[in-house]
Amino acid sequence: MTKKIDHLVYCVQNLEDAISDLEKKLGVTAIIGGRHTTQGTKNALINLGDKCYLEILAIDHENQTVKTDRWMGIDLLQESKITRWAIKSNKIIADAKYLEQYNKLMGHVTKGSRKMTNGKTLIWQIAMPLSAPEIDIAPFITDWSDSDAHPTDSLDHKCKLLELRLSHPNPKDLENLFYKLDIGVSITKSENISIKAIIQCPKGIVYL
Repeated sequence: MTKKIDHLVYCVQNLEDAISDLEKKLGVTAIIGGRHTTQGTKNALINLGDKCYLEILAIDHENQTVKTDRWMGIDLLQESKITRWAIKSNKIIADAKYLEQYNKLMGHVTKGSRKMTNGKTLIWQIAMPLSAPEIDIAPFITDWSDSDAHPTDSLDHKCKLLELRLSHPNPKDLENLFYKLDIGVSITKSENISIKAIIQCPKGIVYL
C-alpha cells in the first residue's frame, strides 16, 4: 500500500488575505491553526478529506526571534504557491533515513504536541522540511500514530483532493527516493519545479 498524503503546504505572503482569496476560490473558509514559534510562521487549515489537509502558511511577523531561514521555503516566496507536501508514516525513523540518503540535510526527526479545544491532544513526529529551495518535490514525513486525533478531525469536510501533480527537470533524481518511501505519485519532466493540487470544492474543480 502506498503512503498517503498528510498535507500540502500552501505558502502565502499574508495569511488573512490568503484566507479571503481561498474562500472566494474554493467556497470554504480556512480555520486558523496556530503559530510555529521555533519556525517563525503561522497557519490556517482546510480539510481535503481522507485525513489530508491544506496548510496555508505565512510568516509570523510578530515573532521577532526568528527572522530568517524559516522552513518550507517561505523566505524565498515570490507568490502564493504550494512549496512542500507531507506523507504519513508509522515508521518515521526508518523512512527518515531514506530522506537523509537523498539529501544529507534532510531526515532530522523532531517531536511535538498541542492540546485541542475539544480536550484531545495532537502528538506528532516530523522529519523536518528545509528552508530552501522555494519548492521541494521531495516530501517531508509526519507520524500521528501516538496522537489522540488528527488535525482534520476538527475541520468541516467540504473539499477533496482529487490529484497531486509534481513536475521537475530531472524526475529520475527523485524516483529512487519515491520507490523507497513507497510513494505512488508520479513526477512529470518539466523545466519548472512545481507542486499542483486539483481540488473538488463547493466552487467546482479548482487547480491550486
